[in-house]
Amino acid sequence: MSEKVIIQKKTHLRDLLNDDERSRSMTVEFDGILLDYSRQQTTLETKEKLLKLAEVASLKQKINQMYNGEHINNTENRSVLHVALRAPRDTVIQSDGNNVVPDVWKVLDKIQEFSEWIRSGSWVGATGKELKDVVAVGIGGSFLGPLFVYTALQTGLFNCNLANVDPIDVARNITGLNPETTLVVVVSKTFTIAETMLNARTLREWISSALGHMFFSLLALPSQLVEKFAIDPNNAFAFWDWVGSRYSVCSAVGVLPLSLQYGFPVIEKFLKGASSIDQHMYSEPFERNIPAILPYSQALEKLAPHIHQVSMESNGKGVSIDRVALLFEAGEIDFGEPGTNGQHSFYQLIHQVRW
Repeated sequence: MSEKVIIQKKTHLRDLLNDDERSRSMTVEFDGILLDYSRQQTTLETKEKLLKLAEVASLKQKINQMYNGEHINNTENRSVLHVALRAPRDTVIQSDGNNVVPDVWKVLDKIQEFSEWIRSGSWVGATGKELKDVVAVGIGGSFLGPLFVYTALQTGLFNCNLANVDPIDVARNITGLNPETTLVVVVSKTFTIAETMLNARTLREWISSALGHMFFSLLALPSQLVEKFAIDPNNAFAFWDWVGSRYSVCSAVGVLPLSLQYGFPVIEKFLKGASSIDQHMYSEPFERNIPAILPYSQALEKLAPHIHQVSMESNGKGVSIDRVALLFEAGEIDFGEPGTNGQHSFYQLIHQVRW
């Protein structure tokens, strides 16, 4: 361990906080969000080294490549354009020579229309009764992102999110629900994910055995497999191969069930907020960019599981983007609990342990 590292570890935080220039430089504000990371045991020199690392890694160039629709997903030779999912209507974002934003808004408009039909009672179930409850079936990116947003906005309305194939999870999610008034949303990019399709078949049997025939209303991705599952393709909501599933909460994967729950106007505000932070990330210099934060609000209790997938599934690789075996650790381990729950569980280790 170098002498500089030892000195840094022995530096008390109160001494660092006495440096006004340092404290000011470690405070960033954007759109009503204040980030103060001055209470970390780090110096201005550390910050400059991190910014230099971003420069050496060509981070800005890679961000531009993403916005330009270049195929930065080397494994599947695809664009990565989740920023297009929440872009304003008049935005131009190209993928393979085509502006994808009009297609995004075509699906969003369809979701708005459909969710208003359901919420107003205009669209009824197989027996003519209004649909009162929604069960969204998915896993991974088709589950954790929508669950995070649903929990953050949670009200007294009822919505289930089913991912685990354990029969206990299925039983808990349908307990108290009436098959006549329950809408099932199957969320799958390929309609082949084993866990999702097992749960979908289980719920199909639950409904058909109760009503004498099968009644499903929609899913997230049109394909021939939809019709084989006896779902009307008109009730499918598209998304695209440039949408990575772990970043798909702003696609039909999240917008559809969340709009059914809260109404499209509420979710449109969510999309505008996501677009706002996209533009902040794209346009602001790195020293003024706001990174992810550890939540204190109980409403954000599902942020940590969402970040587990977004970060660790993406970065938890043993090879580089060029498929070269790495000789070092590629990604950090993210974990967390909201607010005081974390304070009474793992914060002591973060604050006081001697590494």
